[in-house]
Amino acid sequence: MRSLERHRDVGAYALGVLNEADAFRFEDHLMECPSCSVQVTEFGPTARQLMLYRRATPRAVHPVAGPGPRLLDRLLGEVAQRRRAGRRRMLVAVAAAVLCAVAGPGIAIVTDDGDRSVRVSATDERTGVWAQVTSEDEAWGSQVVLEVKDAAGPRVCRLVAVGRDGSEETVTSWTVPRLDARPNTMQGAAALHPDQIERYEVRTTGGKRLVTLDPR
Repeated sequence: MRSLERHRDVGAYALGVLNEADAFRFEDHLMECPSCSVQVTEFGPTARQLMLYRRATPRAVHPVAGPGPRLLDRLLGEVAQRRRAGRRRMLVAVAAAVLCAVAGPGIAIVTDDGDRSVRVSATDERTGVWAQVTSEDEAWGSQVVLEVKDAAGPRVCRLVAVGRDGSEETVTSWTVPRLDARPNTMQGAAALHPDQIERYEVRTTGGKRLVTLDPR
């Protein structure tokens, strides 16, 4: 697969439509391409919305038409629009994280616009990875802001929400830079509501668990 084709595959990877072999090759590409890594992260909320639409669509309704050549451009436009709209909410969540002292493994905070959020943070002594998740309850599920520090890169990681019923959803994914312990902040979403989530897990794409965050 040529380099240009790998860049073009970012939308297909984020939407989960690549086959296993192409997905594996694209994850290798993510390790060396910060631009694609950022786009994969920004595609997260859009992919969640498409998943929610698919779940909410009755079986009797004909499925959405197959993707045309302009689908990626439309999705990128939607990502940019959502990013602008969500910037203020993200800043509010980060400011709340700075102003509130952690009173336990998980605490509830109220932002200045009245939205109720839940924040939880944890450090895994074995891996040295620290992560903090701030989630907001939405009509469709959870809007999530993740901050993570991981100095053991490069590697591709995922934040997984584990439901109380045992179901799992990938909230967002990102590439950890090589030997860089600075915090990375990103946004994601899940169809599960905050009170339906038992825990969050940061994992590598190979399935290794790096840190577990328990909101209880």
